[in-house]
Amino acid sequence: MKQIRTGLALAVKEHLAEGSPITNLEALTIFGVPWLTQIISDLRREGWVIKSRSIPYVVALARVNKVAKLVPPANLPTREIRLTEYWMSK
Repeated sequence: MKQIRTGLALAVKEHLAEGSPITNLEALTIFGVPWLTQIISDLRREGWVIKSRSIPYVVALARVNKVAKLVPPANLPTREIRLTEYWMSK
């Protein structure tokens, strides 16, 4: 199990290293990683500069839907829900 977990974390780290942003929603649905904040904390401890900001749910949903199909419930207020987006600073 540790090998799988390490591989998943590596995929997220490579995604960030490419300059791509990520949210918890994307980490879970695209990479199968339910512990994104732990990866972010580890990267910061290693000396990486990780920036963050709040974005609307619909922005992350649009990015997820480029590689997967995710349909939120009709009554979910997708424009009001905010997610934290992380990226590596150059």
